[in-house]
Amino acid sequence: MTVTAEDSDLLRATVRAALGKLSSSADVRRAMASPLGYEEPVWRRLARELGLAGLTLPEELGGSGLTEAELAIAFEEAGASLLCAPLFATAGLAVPLLQALDDEAAIARFGPAIADGELTATVALAEDAGRWQAEMVRCRASRVRSGWVLDGFKNYVVDGASAGLILVIARAGAELGVFAVQGDAPGLERERLVTLDQTRKQARLALAATPAERVGSGDAAAAIARATAVSRALLAAEQAGGAQRCLDMTVEYAKTRIQFGRPIGSFQAVKQRLAEMLVLVESARSAALAAVTAAATDDPELEHVAAVAALTCGEAYTWVTAQTVQLHGGIGFTWEHDAHLYFKRARASAQLLGSASELADLIGRQLEAIVQ
Repeated sequence: MTVTAEDSDLLRATVRAALGKLSSSADVRRAMASPLGYEEPVWRRLARELGLAGLTLPEELGGSGLTEAELAIAFEEAGASLLCAPLFATAGLAVPLLQALDDEAAIARFGPAIADGELTATVALAEDAGRWQAEMVRCRASRVRSGWVLDGFKNYVVDGASAGLILVIARAGAELGVFAVQGDAPGLERERLVTLDQTRKQARLALAATPAERVGSGDAAAAIARATAVSRALLAAEQAGGAQRCLDMTVEYAKTRIQFGRPIGSFQAVKQRLAEMLVLVESARSAALAAVTAAATDDPELEHVAAVAALTCGEAYTWVTAQTVQLHGGIGFTWEHDAHLYFKRARASAQLLGSASELADLIGRQLEAIVQ
């Protein structure tokens, strides 16, 4: 499907208008305090009416058949509004992995329910070390007469306590495999974690002879690497959207907050800080755009571009949110103001798919490979 600039603008305006009604500050606070971490009627509206869950799924499966570039627009707006919903887990983690595995039967089985909002999904890769690195996976998959069973632990699983489908990365002999586990599978224990970011729930999973269905065939390492790159690109878009919203609210506050008889935005020190925030926000948006474009066009440099975007956007969002708190003065530190929610989302998101040091090391290795 060919998407024009006008189509993209319409998609952005539609998503922004919907989230303005469904993800206000009051909505976010109510949702993050709920056991699920989101409100199911809101999620179904986003999935069914806006088609966000299945935006990149084929039309014949109930999706929209669009690319990651269009999905990134939705992620930007979701980041700006601090949306509490399983959008990142489902459309940002699980769908890219299903597509990278190229298992038509699995996509046909799970795709329609995902697109309809009836099935939420996530990916379980990191374990107790907390690192999103496939080589550190220790969870084991064993063949039994009825299929496969899994044994091990997974940690920091986004929406892991509520997802109806969990794509677990496990070792099957010498290979890495991806295994579909139902949320109510026997032998699966899910523990909700208390984390810094209350707007995005995480869980620790314990699997003991848990029945699973293998998705894809052969070693899934390459598919996991590609899916991780796509997920990083989409998360970068979300971070860029959140950073832009923080800049906007801080600029508006600087225009209206009067100190010593003049708006604080007129002071050179504040101007300088806002200018630095703008530079970082623009850098983040550029890096995210490059990454989602690489994903949409199957660029062979996707993994490298996505890693750069993840590092750039993670650091930019973290710094911008810290300045948002600081420049709002006393009110920025209060529970009633939303600045702390963005700050916590930024700090947690920067660790989800690799810390800054891990990403920097990855980028260094990628550059060495390119030079050689």
